Amino acid sequence: MMKYGTILAIDDNAALLTALKYCLGEMFDKVITLPAPDDALKVIAQEEVNIILLDMNFTLGVNTGQDGLFWLKAIRRRHPDLPIVLMTAYADVSLAVKGLKSGAADFITKPWDNDDLMDKLKAVLDAENDVATLDAVETEHIRKAIDKCKGNMKLAAEMLGITRQTLYNKVKKLD
Repeated sequence: MMKYGTILAIDDNAALLTALKYCLGEMFDKVITLPAPDDALKVIAQEEVNIILLDMNFTLGVNTGQDGLFWLKAIRRRHPDLPIVLMTAYADVSLAVKGLKSGAADFITKPWDNDDLMDKLKAVLDAENDVATLDAVETEHIRKAIDKCKGNMKLAAEMLGITRQTLYNKVKKLD
């Protein structure tokens, strides 16, 4: 089995961290665990972390997920390319959407199925390793510019810094 480098798992439940060490030990070269997110940025600075598994609740008696969202944003500010997968036992759709909109790579509910957990982590890491071709990046960028300009090709061309004719030619290739 291919190993995926280092995972940092952050959860305030010591038994859960122990379970994660056993579960993820076959998949990762190194499993680092923290009982609180306070030292996460320090660990990331000292270790080459490939992915983070972050609990959403650390304040006793509070299950809103705000702790996890705060730390997600704090880590993403310093390490925007580091994938973070959120996990919580108190999941609802709106919390998952907030997490994903804030930059989480995925969302896992506790208790988890070991195979599902590993599949999700693999999918996130494999997606991170995919590199889009220049043509694909250009195509996506052109489509976003045209959408943003609501189909106005003149404005889209200006936004992209190319002539309208060049934009027409590129769009013709897309079809």
